[in-house]
Amino acid sequence: MDVIENSLSVALDAFLDRPLFCFVGTVAEGGDPRVSPLWYLWEDGRVWVLADTVGKSYPERVARTPETAVAVVDFDVRAGRVEHVGMRGRAAVVDHDADRAARLLERYLGPDRDAWDARFAELDPERWGLLRFTPETVVARDQSFSPSLG
Repeated sequence: MDVIENSLSVALDAFLDRPLFCFVGTVAEGGDPRVSPLWYLWEDGRVWVLADTVGKSYPERVARTPETAVAVVDFDVRAGRVEHVGMRGRAAVVDHDADRAARLLERYLGPDRDAWDARFAELDPERWGLLRFTPETVVARDQSFSPSLG
């Protein structure tokens, strides 16, 4: 992974450990771009996303064209915080890994699985895989500003 630029005030791993949305950019048939906002897990130098293989098109787009972009943004207009990580690389849909999926979901839903939304309590491994994104290049920028809203 080649970090081309990093002006964040925190380590890249610490930024990516925040429970934010990632935006996965893919290419549809015919070359049209698509962006999917998704929950993610940063682990082992990769971005991991739940891949719903029934009814969602982003796993099919990745399988067809693995060249993918991922963006993660932490934005707070009142604080003036704008931190962004943009990555380009390759993605693949891999088999379900229950332990990794649980770590991903705990970031957003908490450790008490009994309190989770029923849609996430028991993931069918026949339906759910994981999108594994391996970044080749990374640009990380702090573009924060002096806030004017209070």
